[in-house]
Amino acid sequence: MSDQKTPGSSRVGLGKRGASAPATGSGSGSFLEVRDLKVHFPTADGLVKATDGLSYTVERGKTLGIVGESGSGKSVSSSAIMGLHRGTRAQVSGEILLEGTDLLRLSNEEMRRARGKDVAMIFQDPLSAMHPYYTVGNQIAEAYLVHNDVSKKAARARTIEMLDRVGIPQPDRRVDDYPHQFSGGMRQRAMIAMGLINDPGLLIADEPTTALDVTVQAQILDLLQDLQREFNSGIIITHDLGVVAEMADDVLVMYAGRAVEIGTTNQIMTKPEMPYTWGLLASVPDLAGDPEEQLVPIKGNPPSLLDPPPGCAFSPRCRFKEHVSGDLCTTQLPELTSAAGATHVKRCHLTDSSVLKQEQPA
Repeated sequence: MSDQKTPGSSRVGLGKRGASAPATGSGSGSFLEVRDLKVHFPTADGLVKATDGLSYTVERGKTLGIVGESGSGKSVSSSAIMGLHRGTRAQVSGEILLEGTDLLRLSNEEMRRARGKDVAMIFQDPLSAMHPYYTVGNQIAEAYLVHNDVSKKAARARTIEMLDRVGIPQPDRRVDDYPHQFSGGMRQRAMIAMGLINDPGLLIADEPTTALDVTVQAQILDLLQDLQREFNSGIIITHDLGVVAEMADDVLVMYAGRAVEIGTTNQIMTKPEMPYTWGLLASVPDLAGDPEEQLVPIKGNPPSLLDPPPGCAFSPRCRFKEHVSGDLCTTQLPELTSAAGATHVKRCHLTDSSVLKQEQPA
């Protein structure tokens, strides 16, 4: 249908500054390098491979956006970096190198010292992440006291300073409020203050604006970018395509626990090389386009991670597998291969990606 859009066309909210550092590579100069990360959960029905062989890098001062449908492994992999699977039945393997130190090899005490100081996380729901019985100020100050040999008075002063930096009005008064006395946007700002109070090198933002209205969402994203420039932190943000396009230097597309495409934001948004990425972009509304234009959903559902399909996990939903000779898509798992230079890789048997641009969605 000629009236339907093709991924890569101009979209409001999907523009981004030009090409940046690659999200893949040898790890030279990388602040964070994740290598072959696997997070598996034994269940009564079998082994759930929530993350299965994930590799990527993040540079200090850069932002990596991770996108994919629910259940693709975004939050699970982020939690692994924070060491949040320790003490659970999760089976975690691979390497998570933060400035050359493998976080998976640290003891519980060493990881506790690193968590919050070297790497911090902003959670999706700040109300549930904060304790309702303690003031916001006490909870932020505690994060500072754990990693710094200072008095409670100094920790309180630092807390007020951080609340002011993230835009909390009257921080010297609001520091003594409880979480329920903060609005959703203010709670998220408080969580950002808590995450940045120890100047961590890496900040993980797991869908940090999901429950906020668009105006507050824009303010939070602007705040994160401003603070990143100030602290020179590397950021991993998991969110939808619109948010990631505004925030990220590089994008990692995940499906069924694996990376299926990695590239600069400009490459992913304008020249998708993997049918799943193409499908995600085709389902994004174009606010500047024809209001009668139809969205193009990806048919079917994500696979069960207990029993994923053989070959490419996306093959049962892929409308482009007819362009691949033989039964490669349904029998052989594709490797990550170069799509358009060293900064852009894809996991797909499709060699002629021009069909993604030529064909209109059905």
